[in-house]
Amino acid sequence: MNWLAKINLTVVIERLGPFKSALFLVILIALCLFTGYRLGNFYHHFQTTTLTQQKNRLEHLYQEQALQVERIHTLEVELAVEQLANQNAQVTLKQMADEHYQVKKQLGFYEKVMAPEKGANGLVIDNVKITASQSLNHYNFQVTLVQQQLKKRYAKGYVDIKVTGSFANKPSQLTLSEISKVDKKSLSFSFKYFQVISGDFTLPNDFIPETIHVSAILTKSKWQKYQKLSETLPWNLE
Repeated sequence: MNWLAKINLTVVIERLGPFKSALFLVILIALCLFTGYRLGNFYHHFQTTTLTQQKNRLEHLYQEQALQVERIHTLEVELAVEQLANQNAQVTLKQMADEHYQVKKQLGFYEKVMAPEKGANGLVIDNVKITASQSLNHYNFQVTLVQQQLKKRYAKGYVDIKVTGSFANKPSQLTLSEISKVDKKSLSFSFKYFQVISGDFTLPNDFIPETIHVSAILTKSKWQKYQKLSETLPWNLE
C-alpha cells in the first residue's frame, strides 16, 4: 500500500486541471459504486438462491420424514395384527391340543374298561389328580381305579396315599392319616368296572412336596387274592 502514499493529489490536480480532476473523481466514485452494486447484487442473488435451495431441500426432507413416519405407523399396525393373529392361533392350537388330549385320555379310559384285552389284566391306577384349593396348603385329590379283567368281579380294597418332600431342609414323608381327616371308609372301593376315590388333605407350613405315592390294596377274600398296586408320581398340580 506504499504506492498510495506516494500519490500527491495536488500534483494530479495541477497536471489534469480542476475540471478533469473533478471528472476523474466522479468517474472513479461511479465506478466504485457500480462495482459495489454489482458485487452486492451478485452476493444477494447467491444468498437468495442458496436459501431457496435449502428451503426446497428441507421441504423434501420433511416430506420424506412424513412418508417414513406413515410407513412406520403402517408397519406397527401390521405387526400388531400379526401378533394378535399369532396369539389367536397359539390359543386355538392349545385348545385343540387340550381337546385332543382329553379325547385320547377318555378313549384310553373306556378302552381299559370295555376292552381289557388290549391291556394287562387286573386292577389299574388309571389317574391321580391333585388340585389346590383356596385355602393355604390345602389340596384335593382324586384317584381313578379301573379293573381290566375279562371276567369282571367286584374289586374290593382301599387306597393309601403318601406325600414325600422336604421339611426343614430334610427329606420327609407324610401319610394321609397324618395330613387328612378322611376316614378309611371314604378311601375304600368296591367296583366292577371303575371307581373314583376323592378327598382332601393339608400340608404343614414350610413343607415342599416333591412326589406323591398312591397305593391300591386289594384285601384278601374268598374271591380275591391280596394284591398291592403302587404308583409314584411327581407333584404336579392341575
